[in-house]
Amino acid sequence: MMWNTGSRRTVVPVVLSSSFGSEASAYARHRPDYAQAAARWALEFAPGSRVLDLGAGTGKLSATLIALGVDVVAVEPDPAMLTELGRALPTVRALAGSAEAIPLPDTSVDAVLAGNALHWFDMAVAGPEIARVLSPGGILAGLWNVLDDRVDWVAALERVSGSAAIGPRDTLSSWRAATADLLNPSSEVADRFGAPEQAEFPHGQRRSANSLVATLATRAGLLVMPESDRTATLDRIRDFLAGRAETAEGDFTLPLLTGVLRARRL
Repeated sequence: MMWNTGSRRTVVPVVLSSSFGSEASAYARHRPDYAQAAARWALEFAPGSRVLDLGAGTGKLSATLIALGVDVVAVEPDPAMLTELGRALPTVRALAGSAEAIPLPDTSVDAVLAGNALHWFDMAVAGPEIARVLSPGGILAGLWNVLDDRVDWVAALERVSGSAAIGPRDTLSSWRAATADLLNPSSEVADRFGAPEQAEFPHGQRRSANSLVATLATRAGLLVMPESDRTATLDRIRDFLAGRAETAEGDFTLPLLTGVLRARRL
């Protein structure tokens, strides 16, 4: 799969995008939800309340959307992730499918949202598919939970962890850089959507040192690591957290933001 950014295409290894299913239950337990303010902003100009959660995973974004009172349908390609979504949100209509082949009729939703997933899509194919299922004036938005590396200990954690655990789009500064190209849409997107807008919203997750290690262990880069390297990386993170006053004892709030890019179907 790849993200299309105009004349340049950055190839995303399929092994990364398909790595989460093996740890679907851990993903469901440890990954954060999304800031309600971020989802509300993403939907601000949607012409109605029918929302597709595309690449829905275990339903983290779907749960946030349900709390806002919208009508959610979830689409996810990984069977293990779909199973977890069904367990967590049994009333949500959940379908097997992908951004490149959405199992919904034309103009059937008012917004398409993707939580920590938009960068996996091949927008040369997914862009027309998303436009097809959106009603006129409908919203396309990507949401990402990112670490707030303006906080000293979080910036230090990034340095200790390495790019497999905390990579592109995983911190505020790297997310801004990684999404800069998305503010200049590719030709496949530009003729269907207006220029994207960008915003960030404060968020947080209650964690302990052990549960934060477990959260980082669900990152795609770590899931595909050789076991010995994965163990060494997680041990290094664990030692770092044990040595910091902010994280050594008890629970703490992991500083996050939910970053959003939104665009409107022309």
